[in-house]
Amino acid sequence: MDLITVDFETYYDKDFSLRKVTTEAYIRDPQFEVIGVGVKVNDGQTEWASGTHEQIKSYLHTFDWADSMLLCHNTMFDGAILAWIFDVRPRVLADTLCMARALHGVEVGGSLHALTQRYNLGTKGTEVLDAKDKHRLDFTPEELGRYGDYCVNDVELTYKLFMKMAKGFPKQEMRIIDMTLRMFTEPMLDLDIGLLRQHLENTKKIKEDLIESSGVTREQLMSNPKFAELLVSMNVEPPMKTSLTTGKETYAFAKNDEAFKALQEHDDPRVQALVTARLGTKSTLEESRTERFIGIAKRGLIPIPVRYYAAHTGRWGGDDKINIQNLPSRGANGKKLKSSIIAPVGYTLVDCDSSQIEARVLAWVAGQDDLVEAFANNEDVYIKMASKIYNVKEEDVTKEQRFVGKSTILGAGYGMGAVRFAEQLKSFGTTIDVAEARRIISIYREANWKISQFWRNCQNMLVEMSRDKPMSFGAKNIVKSVRTQTGYGVELPSGLVMRYDDLEFEQGERGVEFSYKTRRGRTRIYGGKVTENVCQAIARCIMGEQMLAIAKKYKPVLTVHDSVVCCVPDDELDEARQYIEACMSTTPSWAEGMPITCESGIGKSYGDCE
Repeated sequence: MDLITVDFETYYDKDFSLRKVTTEAYIRDPQFEVIGVGVKVNDGQTEWASGTHEQIKSYLHTFDWADSMLLCHNTMFDGAILAWIFDVRPRVLADTLCMARALHGVEVGGSLHALTQRYNLGTKGTEVLDAKDKHRLDFTPEELGRYGDYCVNDVELTYKLFMKMAKGFPKQEMRIIDMTLRMFTEPMLDLDIGLLRQHLENTKKIKEDLIESSGVTREQLMSNPKFAELLVSMNVEPPMKTSLTTGKETYAFAKNDEAFKALQEHDDPRVQALVTARLGTKSTLEESRTERFIGIAKRGLIPIPVRYYAAHTGRWGGDDKINIQNLPSRGANGKKLKSSIIAPVGYTLVDCDSSQIEARVLAWVAGQDDLVEAFANNEDVYIKMASKIYNVKEEDVTKEQRFVGKSTILGAGYGMGAVRFAEQLKSFGTTIDVAEARRIISIYREANWKISQFWRNCQNMLVEMSRDKPMSFGAKNIVKSVRTQTGYGVELPSGLVMRYDDLEFEQGERGVEFSYKTRRGRTRIYGGKVTENVCQAIARCIMGEQMLAIAKKYKPVLTVHDSVVCCVPDDELDEARQYIEACMSTTPSWAEGMPITCESGIGKSYGDCE
């Protein structure tokens, strides 16, 4: 199989560029134009080709893509151009940007410039200054030649970078990168534009109704000074905060400001209504996302932008200004966006979700055998926990009590304290005092003492890391600390490392406190948080293996958290659903004894699958 490294140079101007619009909108826009392309086959000489789209297409079709691996730096962009503009679909997709995220952590600079410096590969050229605002025919031969030199250098650097990073990079992860990129470059899902337009109308109407019910004007709601005046008129002191940008005191009216959120529970219902109207009117997320979906629907099928290794733990995340990971399911207009994502004619969507996978991983890796057995026997562990908390028979546990049991299993498993646990329950509509929260936490820790020991082992691992001593523990000693070039990390079953770069410790109020370096500064880390990281990372490793198994027969078109969505032919629906469920219930060879199961739903739309 040939390795073909590719880099496209395209038209851009002040308002039309990847900085201004999404990848999908940019490539599908009538303004889009390829100026030229750099192509390198294996270790051969890089060629620069420029011409009309038809000429470039003819040139590209001289290569045997059916037996080739495409390599780019940001293949979501270049791979989409190949597929959508030039009808080229390589056998395998590779991406140095994706590999860099996995190898060096999501917090490192992922630009080609930063990576070539990291690997001491040479100098990335500065983008041609006279390329802006110029179509291909606007370039002089000399200018086009300089642009070609710039492109050729990028191709050479990408190839060299791949040769460095590919050494020891897990082959399985290369396959996962390929599968992830194809969700974008080879879209299958459609959008119901009629439903989207209706949803946009309804969303705008809800805002207008909120304004009307508040009894004030839009300006009074939107303007900070005028809104503050409204609060004062109701004998409420406007909450204030210190701006992190200016250092000056300003109004704390943001949706995440705790003092402002607290006003939603004010004794005066007029204040509650005012704050609710303000929050509802200020939020533009639903409108902007719906408008973006409508734009995509007008242009074609929806490419699913899922970022490989988007999180510290290796999990996927949203990309290209569309966060598919958090489409709403509740509320007045809940699930409308999900329902707008539809299967093509003759196909049905199968949405398969790993059941309680993090809790199952935690029980297994900590050696909490009674909990593992309960999961394996498909017992309702939430009811069992509630039974212990409230000292009632399992058959007498109420719905509300089960919810507390569920919250305990999912929350307390990572060492959550009483105050935070009480706050979490309150956010879901269940109010308990701190003393009751402390009692519940104590019952959980006593019943699951091996999990509590696992937290302590994770804390000890941080201590040993600071002493430059390796440590391994957990089921099959699966949790292994390792030294990296920039700090320490935990080796994962995938062969990659979950990194804690530049780990430091200092004496704090609660004893020795650890932190590691990120692009946003330093992040505090402790035993409970390491436990959460480990479980999420192992769950992601399991998901990766399961998705690759599914992909042997059916194409994954979307992944959200612990679920995978596949598009399957109608006449194979029953067989496909059974196959996908079997894959999602299979335990990896390295996790013998871990109880894994799943649930699936089907539908013509993504929303119908739930």
